[in-house]
Order: sequence, then structure tokens, then C-alpha cells
Amino acid sequence: MKRKVWSLVFCFVFVFGMVSFFSSSNAQAVAIEIRYSILFPPTHIHAKLADAWSKEIEKRTNGKVKITLYPGGALLKGPKIYDGILKRITDVGMSVLGYSRGVFPAMEAIDLPMGYPNGKAATAIINDFYNKFKPKELSKVKVLYLHAHGPGLLHSKKPVNKLEDMKGFKIRSYGFNAKLAKALGGVPVAMGQGGVYEALQKGVVNATLSPMEVLKGWKQGEVIKATTECYSVGYTAGFFVFMNMDKWNSLPKDVQKVVDEVSAQWIAKHGKAWDDADKAGREFTLSLGNKIIPLSKTESARWANAAAPVVDNYIKDKSAKGLPAKDYVDFIKAGVKKYSK
Repeated sequence: MKRKVWSLVFCFVFVFGMVSFFSSSNAQAVAIEIRYSILFPPTHIHAKLADAWSKEIEKRTNGKVKITLYPGGALLKGPKIYDGILKRITDVGMSVLGYSRGVFPAMEAIDLPMGYPNGKAATAIINDFYNKFKPKELSKVKVLYLHAHGPGLLHSKKPVNKLEDMKGFKIRSYGFNAKLAKALGGVPVAMGQGGVYEALQKGVVNATLSPMEVLKGWKQGEVIKATTECYSVGYTAGFFVFMNMDKWNSLPKDVQKVVDEVSAQWIAKHGKAWDDADKAGREFTLSLGNKIIPLSKTESARWANAAAPVVDNYIKDKSAKGLPAKDYVDFIKAGVKKYSK
């Protein structure tokens, strides 16, 4: 009788132990779900890079993490992504700092018309800037990495050969570069990239300030006639890849380590992608018969002089608010010089 009792107890303990073991194993096997909202449409190179980033993290964590992408406004439109990260509508987001006007006063310095030579340089500079100054305004999120496009130029429905041609032009801008559009004689019209094609097509705007990339990446070459190579006022736009801070803190340390490592490796990939996309945009717009108008040294200097107050006013305004704005500008200028070699 005792033997039967002990046999039953042993069976019960064995079954209970196995159930607990498999339950624990299954719990551990459940992947950490991460939602990732991306400004760019799924066919865009930066959306593809985001997809590759996600797959690399999934691979290096051995499936411990599962990232679901929402490109092209599928979950949140570009201007809503930062706020969506804070409210945890999305866990990770890629969008433009300039869409959140007034929220990132230090980072606005990156978008000033500094004459950036290319996307690789702009991307290196924005990350150097963040690592140097660690602006308090970015403390609400986990900064995974930053990137920035090649020189922003003028793309218009009719040729612009000199500064006077800009007078009264309705120019699409996105926030930070609205002051540049005004300084050049235009009328800034705030708008995200998603609405620019239709706005140009319907004449809501006459021109847009953007890198060459948009001519193919966003098909805007189809609705413009000319690009003015105003490199002396070539600005950039800072792009972020942020994670919700609570989500970040909830991740195991080993997962955090992988995310940091992959993010660091993706910075250079985005810089190169911007330059490759600019080259493709140039080829695309020329294939459509559009003009590319270079400016003479004299005309370039006129544009730079017209844009100079934008930088001066940034320093004055932000210094009055307690930010080391001149240090920001000097650091970026040194970076442009460094990476232009």
C-alpha cells in the first residue's frame, strides 16, 4: 500500500515538475514585441535599412526580440511619431526632428544652412554633436542613433537662376528650414514630405527645399522642372531613431547591448544611403528632362549672405534662452570643414 502511495506521489511530483519546466520554457520563448514606426514608405532605402536593422537585432538575440515595422505612416504619420513614442503608441520611431518645432532647440543647430557637403558628413556631424553636447531635450527617450541627409537644395516648377527669381515663391519647408526659405525671398509653407508631390502638382507650392534624394525617393522629380545647386546654403535635416524610455528600461541587459551595438553600426549605413539616394535622384530628374542649374561663385556668395542672418538669429535667440548656441554653431562649422576634406 505504501509503495502505491509513494508511486503516486512520485508521479504527481514528476508531472508537476515537467509542467512547470515546459511552462517556464514557453514563457521564456515568448519574444519581446517591439513596434517600429517609420516616416519613409516601404520602398525607400531608409525604410529598407530600418528593416535590416530590425532583422539584425532579431538574429543577434536569437529570436528573443520580434520587431514589427510600420512604414509610410501605417501606424503614425511622420510629424506624429515623436509624440507617439512618448505616449507609447509605438515603441521605436524614425522621423525628422524638425517636425517637432520648438521641442529640440539645441538640435535645431544641425539644420542651419551650413553648406553640408554630403549625407555621410551630415550624418557623422549630427552624431558627433549629440555625443559632444548630450542635449537635455533628448533625455525623455532612448536615443538609438541619428542620421542626416545630404545638402538641401531648391527644386522648383520653373528655373531659378538668381536670388531675385525666388521672390514671392511659395516654398515647401518642414519647420527648421522655414527661416531659410524666408531669408531667400520665398514664402515658407510648412509641410511633411508625404504631401509635397501633390502640393507641387497642384501649384499649392512653387518649390521645395530638400536633398536630391526626394526627386526619386518621393518621385518629386515628376512634378518639378529644375533644381538650383545652392550648395553655399546647403542645409540638412536631422533624423532620429528613438525608443520609448520605459520600453528600453524593460529590456534585458543582453538585449540592450545588442540594440546599442547594431545601432552604432547602422549610422554609417544611413550616411552612405543618403549619398547613394542623392545620386539616384540626380540621375532620375535628368532622365525626365529637368534642368540642374549650378550657381556661379558670385551668386553662391549672394545666397550665403542672404542666409547668414538665419544662423546669427539662431545664436542670438538660443543664447538668450541659456543654450551655448555659439558653441553649437562653431562645432558644426568645424565638422563641415573636417568632413569636407
